[in-house]
Amino acid sequence: MKTILLSLLLTFSLYAQNNTSYEIKIYNTIFAALFPHQKITVWSDSKQKKESLLKALKNVIIVNDIRKAKVLFITKDENITSNAMKIVTNYKLLKRYKKNVICGFYWKKGRPNILFLKQNLQHYALTLPSSMKKYVEENP
Repeated sequence: MKTILLSLLLTFSLYAQNNTSYEIKIYNTIFAALFPHQKITVWSDSKQKKESLLKALKNVIIVNDIRKAKVLFITKDENITSNAMKIVTNYKLLKRYKKNVICGFYWKKGRPNILFLKQNLQHYALTLPSSMKKYVEENP
């Protein structure tokens, strides 16, 4: 029984580790597409995301003061009133903050979903490379 439990824990641990490394690659691609050749200040509402994900991103500078951030990385359904650009981690947050969301990246049925909002990209004068245009949508 202990062997089975240990095997399951190891499998889930490896899956989570691979999932995190895959997420890091996706976010590096997103940030490089949105802000090529720039260091960008990012605030997050998640201590875990700050420590595990955002620290691993190449062109991201983590800030603790929301007012100093160019981009807000939102993971929870809180009442954030800042008009800064937002990247969200689920569809519910995409709908809630749709006036300022530039990108949504979340997992659905085990698959990554990436979505850029056209009107917000235009509002913030952001352009994407042609390889990322297939992820742009008018309305969520």
